[in-house]
Amino acid sequence: MSFSPPSELSISAATKEDCSTLLMLIEGLAEFEKLSHEVKATPQKLEDTLFGDNPKAFAIVARWQGDPVGMALYFYSYSTFLAKPGIYLEDLFVLPKARGRGIGESLLRHLASLCIKEDLGRLEWSVLDWNKDAIRFYERMGALPQDQWTMMRVTGNSLLELGDLPSSGASS
Repeated sequence: MSFSPPSELSISAATKEDCSTLLMLIEGLAEFEKLSHEVKATPQKLEDTLFGDNPKAFAIVARWQGDPVGMALYFYSYSTFLAKPGIYLEDLFVLPKARGRGIGESLLRHLASLCIKEDLGRLEWSVLDWNKDAIRFYERMGALPQDQWTMMRVTGNSLLELGDLPSSGASS
């Protein structure tokens, strides 16, 4: 099966100048997931974490006829069993008006190609269980659900409490 991205589509690594665009896409994703109230990102925070001295994540932007219509935000993970890094796709989003044009598939293929070029062990992500369209889309791309795993998260006050470990008594 051969895939050719549409000629009207370009995908490139995000730059500092894309931070406002990324925020717009993040806000669109949050609205779709009914989580707008959780967005704390700002263009400056994105610039600091994506383009600072020690980037913590990376992004690619999809443009249709020059207009930004989608993004994938990812970071490097590590598999102890494979003894190889991989890519964890934090967010993939295509504006509703631009869906059905192969943009999401092109973003995923771009990341898969990056995995191959960098000899990474895997590309993985999470999907909301209620998003049946996304699940079907990902399965068509060859993704397999990992039903034996439960994602865990510590955030907010729980993170503050967990991180406030008592002193071990050892002097430094």
